[in-house]
Amino acid sequence: MTAQVNQIRPGGKAQRSHRDYHLGFQSADSAARYPVHVHEVSAALTLQGGIAHCDMPIESGPSKLLPFSQLYRPGYLAFHQEDHRAWFEEAHVQLPLEKGDAVFFNPALFHAAGENRSSDIERMINLLQVSSAFGRAMESIDRVAMAQAILPVLISLKKAGRLSETELGAAIAATAEGYPFPTNLDTDPPVDGNAPASQAELLAKAVDEATPGKAFSDTMRVLKDRQAA
Repeated sequence: MTAQVNQIRPGGKAQRSHRDYHLGFQSADSAARYPVHVHEVSAALTLQGGIAHCDMPIESGPSKLLPFSQLYRPGYLAFHQEDHRAWFEEAHVQLPLEKGDAVFFNPALFHAAGENRSSDIERMINLLQVSSAFGRAMESIDRVAMAQAILPVLISLKKAGRLSETELGAAIAATAEGYPFPTNLDTDPPVDGNAPASQAELLAKAVDEATPGKAFSDTMRVLKDRQAA
């Protein structure tokens, strides 16, 4: 889970319709080099979202969306074409948002930020990217530091009965690396399976056992050393 704050001041121009990461940020020529199955799978590797930091009437330019366009299989090439962009401008929907409203959509949905035609609204939204453990997030983040910071909080909430198992799993998934690779299999060999333990598995174990922060930090340091050796 990664986030960025996006601010568009009055007069800010609209985006051209597009798809998002991964293939959505490539040129048409670059995207065309990938086989068809990559175009289909790319849309399943992330979930895009946004949370409004202020009220966003239509004149402030909330995102324009083309419903069901994520189902168009050639879309990662087609959105570059002028006739598809023209159809987007004709058929899109655009909804006003209130402060705190959240919007989530498939990254393959044709979309574009609208023009801020207001005179006094600084449109601000928190952009979210929810990435599959098998994908690569756009942003570089320090998951070790995040896991260390959240451990005592998760232990406290679990002891107090304030987190369900589903909520605990979601917090861990949003914080620690859920995929145990890449690694050095000579120094980080599989244990009782075909893959070594991931950060997420180690964090879950530490929460269950109420592991002290220092001991968990040592575990994370050793894991990092094994993977990099």
